Amino acid sequence: MIMFSTAALLVSCKEETQNTQDKPFTYIVDEFADLQILRYQIPDWDSLSFNNKAFLYHTSEAAKCGRDIMFDQMGKYNLKIRKIIEKIIDEYKGDTDTQDYKDFLIYAKRVFFSNGIYHHYAEDKFLPACSEQYFRSLMASAGQEELCEQILPIIFNPQILPMRRCNNTKIDMVANSAVNFYEGGLTQKEVNDFYDKMEDKTDPRPISYGLNSKLVKNADGSITEQVWKLGGLYSKSIEKIIQHLNKAKEYAETEGQKKTIDLLVKYYTTGDLRDWDAYNIQWVDDGAQIVDFTNGFIEDYDDPLGRKATWEGLANFKDLGASRRTEAISSQAQWFEDNSPVDNRFKKENVKGVSAKVINVTALGGACYPATPIGINLPNANWIRKEYGSKSVTINNITEAYDKAADESPKSILAEFAYDQNEIELCKKFGVITSNLHTDLHECLGHASGQLLPNVQGNALKEFSSALEEARADLFALYYLADPKLIEMGLLPDANAYKAEYMTYIRNGLFTQFTRIELGKKNTEAHMQNRKLIAEWAYEHGAKDNVIEKKVKEGKTYFVINNFEKLRGLFGELLAEIQRIKSEGDYKAGKNLIEKYAIDIDPTLHKEVLERYAELNLKPYKGFVNPDIVPVEKNGKIVDYKIVYVEDYLAQMMEYGKKYSFE
Repeated sequence: MIMFSTAALLVSCKEETQNTQDKPFTYIVDEFADLQILRYQIPDWDSLSFNNKAFLYHTSEAAKCGRDIMFDQMGKYNLKIRKIIEKIIDEYKGDTDTQDYKDFLIYAKRVFFSNGIYHHYAEDKFLPACSEQYFRSLMASAGQEELCEQILPIIFNPQILPMRRCNNTKIDMVANSAVNFYEGGLTQKEVNDFYDKMEDKTDPRPISYGLNSKLVKNADGSITEQVWKLGGLYSKSIEKIIQHLNKAKEYAETEGQKKTIDLLVKYYTTGDLRDWDAYNIQWVDDGAQIVDFTNGFIEDYDDPLGRKATWEGLANFKDLGASRRTEAISSQAQWFEDNSPVDNRFKKENVKGVSAKVINVTALGGACYPATPIGINLPNANWIRKEYGSKSVTINNITEAYDKAADESPKSILAEFAYDQNEIELCKKFGVITSNLHTDLHECLGHASGQLLPNVQGNALKEFSSALEEARADLFALYYLADPKLIEMGLLPDANAYKAEYMTYIRNGLFTQFTRIELGKKNTEAHMQNRKLIAEWAYEHGAKDNVIEKKVKEGKTYFVINNFEKLRGLFGELLAEIQRIKSEGDYKAGKNLIEKYAIDIDPTLHKEVLERYAELNLKPYKGFVNPDIVPVEKNGKIVDYKIVYVEDYLAQMMEYGKKYSFE
């Protein structure tokens, strides 16, 4: 996944999408801490058939029913803390206009946003601004006093379970992570040994060992897996997910789509990862429909060892007009593979099944909510990609919401951190086009490119696999953005357009993305590590030719690209190396790249970027509320589904806590 334009219709909170009003649709609904909450529109809803709408309603409900799973996965105490917070908000009868209570509400909203008590990007535990004594009084007022001694130290003591996912490779990353994938005092070595013994290194179609389970060390020292399935862990939530999937099946567009749902339900029932593979193969093949969904334990970014998957759900339908762009790219997949700068040993001789489309989402859930990717490429199993292909999407109504929300803000990062007016004008002229195209290339072709050598396991790079895979896909996109082929295909309007994305990428990778990290902290999130790795490597390896120059103007630092052609060459060199690392399973070389270029932040630059960003009064992180899909009944029968746009973030969080909490 990638973490980060349809004129807006005026839609009232309680009215149907076709009803216009006197004021424009606003995208920003709330701001607090370092977060901005947006809403997105669902264009062309009324052009969908009843069956399409019903399918999307039930897959959207299925995407919300796993919310408890995500909270529990992100920390042992998260779900209990969330329910305490919900009870306080529901039942507190005291003065809600005090600073203490306002600080408590900000903490509550942060917990809801991050699916727990850890920052969704920085990984460290955030603390309430109100006092522990005040929090204790709130718990007592809600009848939760008996839990104070257990829960308050977890919330307030920064030394207890301080990091959600430890990324310090010099210490035991399992023992020092709070994620709820491992239990019983397991060490990193014990986990690796457990799965090393289980894996069949000669299997050309290996399952994703450990993807859907918690690993537990028992009192007698034995180690066992507790599988997330019906009748196992998270059974109550999975039961509700299955119910909505089966209802969606009644409105499926094709027999193939019905089979896809049947296979997913079977996997949820058995917990067998061979069933997961069978579902993914069918899902990839099932690509011609208007409506679609993802649902399951999918991405392993949050596991310190890159093995366990967080739960996510997403419902969507195809944007027919915008999809012409991604269809053009995917139709040329073999050309891009053949002309890649990587060693021929690592190229696919026959690229299979690369399908791509632009979608509009109707609901975000689990690891996609409230913060969401703007592009997705699945499945993740390398052998399925090689033999059956992959499906790639760019999420149009989410990127549109980001663009429109930026227009609502009076100041911008571009104006502050671009070196001169020429850079600003080029980025304004081509930035949206090249950003969307970068996402398309990253998802459609980047993740789908290349192949592993025989007997190299998909998890050979272990804890570094996520950041290196994102870097590989980004480099593929960056390299080809400057290729004349894109102009020939009619995807770029100008031979200089790609420079807008190069400028933005280098500026962000070296400098501006660190507005998201507290001074003195390290860079731990996989996508941010990927961007820093690429930008730092290019800056260092292009230094002798002054490819990227660090300039200071009026006391402010800027990074300026002096030679775009040589920068493209550097991107190609690094792409070739990272593809080699992945194809050969070269753990040591991957580790060296991450540790040298991706983690440590220059403290002087970090301090400067934070100070300059603070002056803009912007929020570095954004997430979303979902619109509501509301059944319309006539004579006791559902005859339609309408969209209601939500305007209250906290109200949606409280509603979801009541409606979608099953564990």
